[in-house]
Amino acid sequence: MTIQLIIKGKVQGVFYRASAKDAAERLCITGWAKNIHAGHVEIVASGTDEAVDQFIEWCKQGPPRAIVKEVVVSVAAEENFEGFEIIR
Repeated sequence: MTIQLIIKGKVQGVFYRASAKDAAERLCITGWAKNIHAGHVEIVASGTDEAVDQFIEWCKQGPPRAIVKEVVVSVAAEENFEGFEIIR
């Protein structure tokens, strides 16, 4: 399963992307994360249904300094990523 997430709230400048990478790697999720307009973070994540569901739950909390207000989840085109990257 491959999904796209838009995470809204205080999610830039709080190590959200780096923490998401750590969470993704623990769950064997591949894909990428990047900062986007309006202070949001965009993530594309691919993995098993169970791992993706667990990753979504992690994204709703984020790292300790994040204040997640909303996570918008949509299905994305299947892709084969080699790992999980932070895009700058």
